[in-house]
Amino acid sequence: MPSWLAVAQSELGVQAHPHGSSNPRITAYHAGTNIAGYDDKASWCSSFIHWCFGQCGVTGTGSALARSWLDWGHALERPAAGCVVVLWRESPESWKGHVGYYLRHDEQDVVLLGGNQLGAVREHRYPLNTVLAYRWPHGHPLPDPAPNAPV
Repeated sequence: MPSWLAVAQSELGVQAHPHGSSNPRITAYHAGTNIAGYDDKASWCSSFIHWCFGQCGVTGTGSALARSWLDWGHALERPAAGCVVVLWRESPESWKGHVGYYLRHDEQDVVLLGGNQLGAVREHRYPLNTVLAYRWPHGHPLPDPAPNAPV
């Protein structure tokens, strides 16, 4: 298991606070991004990925935009445990997206571990047809793809 995936798993259950307060842990996720100082009401999926990588000495994108990961690291043809998965939201052409770490897939969905998934760090399923890219950090040996991994 990649070290950053272990870090992400150790954060399971961290969640946004109700309006009127903010989770300081999520504010810490933003610290290394272009929205440093923002609270847990700002989208934080990319900040979470960035923070997890930072705990392992891996340089992220520095951006809180999910689609900033599209040009980061190495492109993978097929997913592998712990790779970054970039998804589109609303439409493939939109600037909006989501990002998380690949765990597994089935015929219809990909399961990601990520932040801001229903307001928490958790596993969540997304349609395979929303995947834009699978990415792997530079400076780390390229992984073997997951068994029967989708393209």
